[in-house]
Amino acid sequence: MLLSMKIQFFGAAGEVTGSRHSVQAFLGGHERRFIVDYGMFQGGREASLKNLEPLPFSPQEIDFIVLTHAHIDHSGLLPRLCAQGFTGPIYCTSATFELLKILLPDSAHLQFADVERAERKQKAGKWHGDMPVALYSREEVEMTLNQFEVIEYGQVVKPCEGVQLEFRNAGHILGSAIAILDIQETDSPVKRCVFSGDIGMKGRVLMPDPAVISEADVLLIESTYGDRLHRSLQETEDELVEVISSTMRGHGNVIIPAFAVGRTQEVLFLLIDLVRKGLLPHLSIWVDSPMATAATHLTEHFFSQLDQQSQATFAWFKDHPDAVSLRFIADVEESKALNKIKGGAVIISASGMCDAGRIVHHLANNLPYAQNAIVITGFQAYGSLGRRLVDKVPMVRLFGEEVLVKASIHTIGGLSAHADKAGLLDWLSGFKKPPKATFVVHGEPKAAAAFAASIRDELGWTHVQIPERLQTIQC
Repeated sequence: MLLSMKIQFFGAAGEVTGSRHSVQAFLGGHERRFIVDYGMFQGGREASLKNLEPLPFSPQEIDFIVLTHAHIDHSGLLPRLCAQGFTGPIYCTSATFELLKILLPDSAHLQFADVERAERKQKAGKWHGDMPVALYSREEVEMTLNQFEVIEYGQVVKPCEGVQLEFRNAGHILGSAIAILDIQETDSPVKRCVFSGDIGMKGRVLMPDPAVISEADVLLIESTYGDRLHRSLQETEDELVEVISSTMRGHGNVIIPAFAVGRTQEVLFLLIDLVRKGLLPHLSIWVDSPMATAATHLTEHFFSQLDQQSQATFAWFKDHPDAVSLRFIADVEESKALNKIKGGAVIISASGMCDAGRIVHHLANNLPYAQNAIVITGFQAYGSLGRRLVDKVPMVRLFGEEVLVKASIHTIGGLSAHADKAGLLDWLSGFKKPPKATFVVHGEPKAAAAFAASIRDELGWTHVQIPERLQTIQC
């Protein structure tokens, strides 16, 4: 009897955020259910409503969860699920677990801060629109962290009867993994299910190349940039040098919204490396994100997992600490003081999509002035503030007030931690034969459709689908 399992796509189907995929199979005489990733939807009111939606089954029915990496769009609703009754183990790599100790408490803090700020504005009659909702508390985060079980790359574990799990390096961020699940019902052949998570670019800074996977029966592949090619690293460096140099000459500030985990460390590496090469002058850099600060120190702890070039550049900086004035901002008063700097500062702050955190304050203070530059370094989800800036809107609403956008906006796509179309196709070419079923997820409709077509046309794979959110497919 062949195993017939069901996959239901609860998020990152027809969009980029909210990654979560439910798998059901009949194993050892029992119906089993596990979930791969349980992320937060990001980008506007619609995302907020989806974050509040309950599952169509009890969280207590879930046997275990597999987490590919720490980014909030993959991990951010885990505390809510655990508070609602999920008590099973959550499997991830050691670096992912250490990052979650930083990311999840910060997520809870930001949610409560947003609610408190909105309540104050509402009382003063200055709040317009829906009130934000806190999805979980700091205490619920602490409870969730007790449910994690750490496994290393290449280690094979058995989460339940009939299932084996292994992680391989995805090359996306520290600790990111491709999840390989071998599922076997009694007297049936093994069915290999591969969940790509987010796949990194080959030959990029910080992270090693993504591991090659040679076989799968069922594959879920991300498609964030499945419809485009990134600029080369050389072009990226050239553009970054031009933007920063011209802004410094004009006595402006460079504001860089950056994901606290992964992107901040990558941007720091590039800036230090460009100073090392003599392509940029001495820089005054402020990293204004407690979470990014903690993640940067954690990156040092996992130094051996970085690529060789990054290790060499950071070693050079330790030997030349005066080459860059690098300061990590801790408290709120220090952060506020940055808004008094009228020129010459490079400020890296979170959140990466500009929807929350200290970056919003820096944008409010720097967007109205033409001498400043905003450098967008990562994917901006539809509906997010970052996406509106990329789309060159003339005005944005921040803290209930209209703010003119006079600063120049620069999108430097070559810094993406996601593989582009060519990178994804190159990774897929590592499979010895096409999977029996390939599902294109984690991409907006245009990108997913274009990438699915590329898989069919360039690789000759025929069983390629783009699932819809909430759709259940039997494999």
